[in-house]
Amino acid sequence: MRNLILLFLLLTSSLELSAQISKPKYANEFLSIGVGARAFALGGATIASVQGASAGYWNPAKLSSLESDYALDLMHAEYFAGIAAYDYAAFATNIDEKSNMGFSIIRFGVDDIPDTRFIYDANGALNYDNIRFFSAADYAFQFSYARELDFLEGLSAGANMKIIHRTVGEFATAWGFGFDLAAHYKWNNFDFALVGRDITGTFTSWYHNITLIEDIYTQTNNTIPENTTELAVPRVIFGTAYTQELPYKFSIMGEFNFDVTFDGARNTYVSEENFSIDPKGGIEIAYDNMAFLRFGGNNLQKIKNFNGSERWNGQANIGLGFKYRILQVDYAFTDLGNSSESLYSHVFTLKLNWNAKE
Repeated sequence: MRNLILLFLLLTSSLELSAQISKPKYANEFLSIGVGARAFALGGATIASVQGASAGYWNPAKLSSLESDYALDLMHAEYFAGIAAYDYAAFATNIDEKSNMGFSIIRFGVDDIPDTRFIYDANGALNYDNIRFFSAADYAFQFSYARELDFLEGLSAGANMKIIHRTVGEFATAWGFGFDLAAHYKWNNFDFALVGRDITGTFTSWYHNITLIEDIYTQTNNTIPENTTELAVPRVIFGTAYTQELPYKFSIMGEFNFDVTFDGARNTYVSEENFSIDPKGGIEIAYDNMAFLRFGGNNLQKIKNFNGSERWNGQANIGLGFKYRILQVDYAFTDLGNSSESLYSHVFTLKLNWNAKE
């Protein structure tokens, strides 16, 4: 651990010396979209009740609650009416009786973007065969660890180490790294969770291949980009869930989350100069832990009307789930664009959980 801390300090020091560090408000925002149809249906309110391999993304401490020896989650979603693809895969397993680990990959990308720099040939003639194509994609590789703590029954802690890679064809690339810390406490029918994302600040350093774009940018009077390092500042998420058993094998679970950001005012329910708070809530009705109906609300924003007046607007989500033996399929009807003006999308998640614990 001491060596890891020293390495982190050396890397951050070298970044500060070699590049200009900026703190954009929505740095690495693709990591804030969320994963899993269950979570989308609950409006993103899931850090206290999440189960399976996707706990590595939402709350790594919840990996200690794995219900099987091995868990696999797979998700594919379309963004902006199919322009962008959003893919997620995660695997989790046991290390010993008190600790678990997981690994996950996220890709958010736009493919087949036309590159028209060479559309005119050497003779000045328009030649569409010279059009090339490239992709702009964001990747996150995440390793998760969770352990039950001995000094208090029901308490577990977890952490993520994540590596970020972003590309814009051959024109620009970026590498970054960061850490998350999390805790979960189970008390009777309550689950309490606390997640600190980018807890040390997540650094992402950009390199621009100036030789490929300098002529075009100069001709079009655009500013030539500089190599920079972006810093995603920490955010804290609080979550509480309550589960109640009902007659005839039914149960109901409700969860509320409060997402606190510290990168300035955002258009959220609580918006201050130095921080913002975004509340989220969801309800899950289950039958025999086999069939699930879910509702959620999030993205509460103040919208300005054409006449200058303002109104509050929120996002509603709904979803279903079905589990049989090792297979679980979840579905959500949700607004992936995170804006009331965007179209709603259908999201499916496939989960496999085998060697269930007794």
